[in-house]
Amino acid sequence: MRKVFAICLTAVFVAASVVPAFASDETNRLKESGEVLKEVLNVPEDIPQDLLDKAECVIVFPSVKKAAFIVGASYGRGAMSCRTGPNWGGHWGAPVMMALEGGSFGLQIGVQSTDFVILVMNGRGANSILSSKVKLGADASIAAGPKGRTASADTDLYMRAEMLSYSRAQGVFIGVSLAGSTLRPDGDANKAIYGESVDPKELVHSPTMAIPPAARLMVKTLNRRSPTNHSDPKALQD
Repeated sequence: MRKVFAICLTAVFVAASVVPAFASDETNRLKESGEVLKEVLNVPEDIPQDLLDKAECVIVFPSVKKAAFIVGASYGRGAMSCRTGPNWGGHWGAPVMMALEGGSFGLQIGVQSTDFVILVMNGRGANSILSSKVKLGADASIAAGPKGRTASADTDLYMRAEMLSYSRAQGVFIGVSLAGSTLRPDGDANKAIYGESVDPKELVHSPTMAIPPAARLMVKTLNRRSPTNHSDPKALQD
């Protein structure tokens, strides 16, 4: 009986130690997401300003490891911040933790890790991600985003795409296809950050939701670099 009690007690202590460690991991991911986003947006030749100004949400996946894709159990974890308000017209708000899974991301040989930044260009794309798991390229359209100051957001390709993806490895932007992978809110990670289960849609649309300390750099960067939504007002109704 004492042996059984000792085993149960050990299990309780192990479980108690796992929860804080998991929360710490998610906090670090939020911090890393902010750092990656700040670095990327500080280079004018990378993501065009007019595209950022027309995005409803921005998703960042920092340091997605190449090794994960070789063994087939591929996934990346990061965060998505959206413009608040019912029609995506407010300031950038508290982030939703996200998971990127499956598919072949085409990481180049010799590249150890890749940062991903995804611009969600309309309300339809944002709502689909917040509602359930979506398969990129099937449930939601995605294209590799253009780079540079002169790139235009008005071409047919970028006007039709629900999401535009950017990827950076070893400080250099590279072309990586995300088609075939899936994107979804990470419920466990959100619970670890906010202390309870949260509805992703309610979270991103709430202008009063407190920004977690680890997410302040990410949200502050977005509010500073793109304070106003320049999307077509009709598109904001999606």
